[in-house]
Amino acid sequence: MKNICVYCGSSPGITADYAIAARQLAAELVRQDLGLVYGGGNVGLMGVIADEVMRLGGKVTGVIPKALMDKEVGHTGLSSLHVVANMHERKAMMADLSDAFIAMPGGIGTLEELFEVLTWSQLGFHEKPVGLYNINDFYRKLHDFLLHTVEQGFLRPGHLDLLYMETNPALLLQKFANYRPVHVKKWLEVKDL
Repeated sequence: MKNICVYCGSSPGITADYAIAARQLAAELVRQDLGLVYGGGNVGLMGVIADEVMRLGGKVTGVIPKALMDKEVGHTGLSSLHVVANMHERKAMMADLSDAFIAMPGGIGTLEELFEVLTWSQLGFHEKPVGLYNINDFYRKLHDFLLHTVEQGFLRPGHLDLLYMETNPALLLQKFANYRPVHVKKWLEVKDL
């Protein structure tokens, strides 16, 4: 692994714990000589993690749509910043530049990005690890809901195993380092439905 994509909020959240944890993840990325790929913003948790990786001497690649850059939320102090036409290009480029994906706390944009790369993994479009950085148990209810989708027959148990969840960034990155792709029969492959 060389580059980790981090999805996170353009808001800092309601507690300083989120920013503290973002800095801890940044420090672990730099310690392991892993580059950060992220949405290119200078606000919220996005700005916190990018600033900390840069402060510690790491490499940060931002990818931002022109419309957001024009609103002056683009981070101009990164190792590199790609300005793209739209959100679709942004997500595709971020995925192409990354060897793994982490979702920190965030809103519907973060969740949308998370579920897209998780779906791509489920469908076999990539074989890169995906994880939740579960700060203050932020993702516990989401994980419980995903268990519910398994119980209701909409998600195979093996596909839920594609998603790691940790409260410690070093442990999450260790799971990524030990990752082996999970190959689970897909619903579309089942002939006897």
